[in-house]
Amino acid sequence: MSKPVVHVVEDDLSVRAAISRLLQYAGFETRNYASAGEYLVADRDPKPGCIVLDVGLPGLSGIDLQAALAKNGAAPPIVFITGRGDIEMGVRAMKAGAVDFLTKPVKRDALLAAVREALDRDALERTTRGALQGLAARFERLTPREREVLAGVVRGKANKQIAEELRIAVRTVKAHRAAIMKKVEVASLAELVRAAERLERAA
Repeated sequence: MSKPVVHVVEDDLSVRAAISRLLQYAGFETRNYASAGEYLVADRDPKPGCIVLDVGLPGLSGIDLQAALAKNGAAPPIVFITGRGDIEMGVRAMKAGAVDFLTKPVKRDALLAAVREALDRDALERTTRGALQGLAARFERLTPREREVLAGVVRGKANKQIAEELRIAVRTVKAHRAAIMKKVEVASLAELVRAAERLERAA
């Protein structure tokens, strides 16, 4: 896997440089931005990573950037930093999924711990997304009729009930179920149902 990148979004040059140096000394790769707009228009590859994000940015605020990224489904884990210590804003940021909300001057150990937690969260989310994408790809193999049979299976219907609903033979239902399990690559009916429900929750 590519080495993760910590994106530092901070309008104060001295603070931005200090945070970047601290992270680099700790072994992290960093990229710096002076505003939320600069981050949004930057040419970023899809490397693992997180954002260390100042709340009080000029123009688009840190909270606004968090919301914009979440809306586009492209929000890496965020560690907020602020010079004001706004508790209400911190609560809002945490409810929206922020990893931490640190007050300037940020303590070295607190920042490093928060960044490591953010990168761990990013790695877990990427693993989960990869597994879901693989699962979705396997379900895409199903024919329209197999999807109809699967819907009955997920609802807990017996083979006979599914056959009656679809006006097909019970042996045909059994054949479809076997084909479904083979395509989805599961070993049991319970595993098939769990996989289908997992995809439905993620949709």
